[in-house]
Amino acid sequence: MSETIDSMTGEVSQKNIADIINEARAADRISARDIIAQVFTDFLELHGDRQLTDDEAIVGGIARFNDQAVTVIGIQKGRNLEENLATNFGQPSPNGYRKALRLMKQAEKFGRPVITFVNTAGAYPGIEAEERGQGEAIARNLLEMSDLKVPLIAFITGEGGSGGALALALANKVYILENAVYSVLSPEGFATILWKDGSRRDEAAELMKITAPHLLEMGIVDGIISEENLIDNLKRQLTETLSELTLLTETELAEQRYNRFRKY
Repeated sequence: MSETIDSMTGEVSQKNIADIINEARAADRISARDIIAQVFTDFLELHGDRQLTDDEAIVGGIARFNDQAVTVIGIQKGRNLEENLATNFGQPSPNGYRKALRLMKQAEKFGRPVITFVNTAGAYPGIEAEERGQGEAIARNLLEMSDLKVPLIAFITGEGGSGGALALALANKVYILENAVYSVLSPEGFATILWKDGSRRDEAAELMKITAPHLLEMGIVDGIISEENLIDNLKRQLTETLSELTLLTETELAEQRYNRFRKY
């Protein structure tokens, strides 16, 4: 069982780990495009990595939040087979990660905060992805994000799986939705390695401590976003966090982010 504290009432509720995982993976879960449309205004989507192609699993561009220009990047999952095939079921390719990095470096050049929304089981593991340098693309993002000179805020909105999620979540502040999960490996993969039995998913998930309350307790995330009145909660958290991070200098932003992840 996992305890969840309502950010508005302070009430504690308990949910079965299986229910949380299923909610995090649900086809009708709020998507990156849904959040961008409801939280931001004047969104201008940008495409391509300037090397090969565009990746529909990564949606990103320039928007406004409270009259401030920001760069928004999210991992997009589909709600039907056609959309999932177009987005590789929300698993970005190297071109997607390079596209995201291009937008982050553009944001740094123009002094725009970067806000990311992460929902992926992991990076796309196909042969083409490996041939195009999937590992290098993820590593390059981690390297560049650690030294980015603008505020970087990440939200785990569904699944946060392995390096494929971290490549958009190496941020000054990391928040997680109450029914989202974040881990180095899927619970099925953990169960398969440990017991050679992927059906022991829920047992593995309990051991891995992948739910929001556990992650907050361990200091992996900085806060839990209640999914009741989600859009209002996201707006409020973004307003508070941007106000806090804009007080830091470029050097302080990079140092805070670097030290935050070095402690793990």
